[in-house]
Amino acid sequence: MNETFPEQSYREIDIRVYYEDTDAGGIVYHANYLKFAERGRTESLREGGYDHREVREEFGLILVVRNIDISYLAPARLDDLLKVRTSIDKIGNSSITMKQLIMKQEKVLTELSVVVVAINIEGRPVRFPPQLRQIFGG
Repeated sequence: MNETFPEQSYREIDIRVYYEDTDAGGIVYHANYLKFAERGRTESLREGGYDHREVREEFGLILVVRNIDISYLAPARLDDLLKVRTSIDKIGNSSITMKQLIMKQEKVLTELSVVVVAINIEGRPVRFPPQLRQIFGG
């Protein structure tokens, strides 16, 4: 079962680019965009009423990234204020595909498509509980 959410609302957080995020030229190091995106997904979950610890304790599951497609369109630089926009593209029984944009003002710098899977403590995929499906729009 895969549901598609073409015009799903999004959640957005602000992130400031610090010196530690950049390379010697003052440009954000490519791997740090993954960290920014993770913060966006984590805060989306938190805005829905749960954090990762609560998901593990209450439902006995962990949310893990299975796949990321990322396109770098323009660089972010030291001291930039970025927005990380996260929305749900599709939700299945045990996976969610999220679309994320990392932006400076309204200019898209990086686009990501992230597949997140719910697994149990033993590492096997499990269905999303109804409470989490509701958070993610399913």
